[in-house]
Amino acid sequence: MPKAIWNGAVLAESDSCEVVEGNQYFPPDSINKEYFQPSNTHTTCPWKGQASYYNIVVEGKENKDAAWYYPETKEKANNIKGYIAFWRGVKVEV
Repeated sequence: MPKAIWNGAVLAESDSCEVVEGNQYFPPDSINKEYFQPSNTHTTCPWKGQASYYNIVVEGKENKDAAWYYPETKEKANNIKGYIAFWRGVKVEV
């Protein structure tokens, strides 16, 4: 079962992930919300839409914009609407 880990904490775990462009996208109900803080960062993907980001905070350490998601998606990316993916040192074990 895919699991996202950073700074010793399990951020998300699910057997219902979607894989897009090599990234595991975790369902929204699979994240441990205590580690997620909204970020003001946004980027745009031409085929997925506008991404929003979370800062990850574990034991007082912050990993800025380490998780992203698409609150609204373009049609071809509807399977990951609201799903969360990780980067910036977050280890995703499959």
